[in-house]
Amino acid sequence: MAPRRCWLVKSEPESYSIDDLRRDGRTAWTGVRNFQARNLMRDQMQVGDPVLFYHSSADPPGVAGLARVASPAYPDPTQFDRSSDYYDEKSTAEDPRWFLVDLEFVAKFPRLVSLAEIRDSKPLAKMPLVNRSRLSVQPVAPAEFDLLVRMASGEGE
Repeated sequence: MAPRRCWLVKSEPESYSIDDLRRDGRTAWTGVRNFQARNLMRDQMQVGDPVLFYHSSADPPGVAGLARVASPAYPDPTQFDRSSDYYDEKSTAEDPRWFLVDLEFVAKFPRLVSLAEIRDSKPLAKMPLVNRSRLSVQPVAPAEFDLLVRMASGEGE
């Protein structure tokens, strides 16, 4: 059996929040324009992988809920849309540059786990999030993922 892969995705809540995902049920994770984040979605994310939904540029920023990868990676249609902020003139249908996965809602946490709490937790010290990674898609170790879920439910470390 392959090891469990867990992820964290970032979104500004005024653009798309955990409440928006709850309302929609499922969404295409469009607009990722970083090659490393794209590669993670395209090459490593698998249907069923658990995802922490992180509110960035918020007061406070933090992990707000859970999602799940709901599709294999496929070309992001916004790269072909000239009216989109995410249009990429170098991308073609024959050779797309940008990929996405669909995410589906799992749960909104009873409380947000703030970035400050995450930074203060020794077991979470190696997370890319804590180490100033700006990636909008990041891998999360299964033990870190499980700890964050416990912290969100009030169980602590």
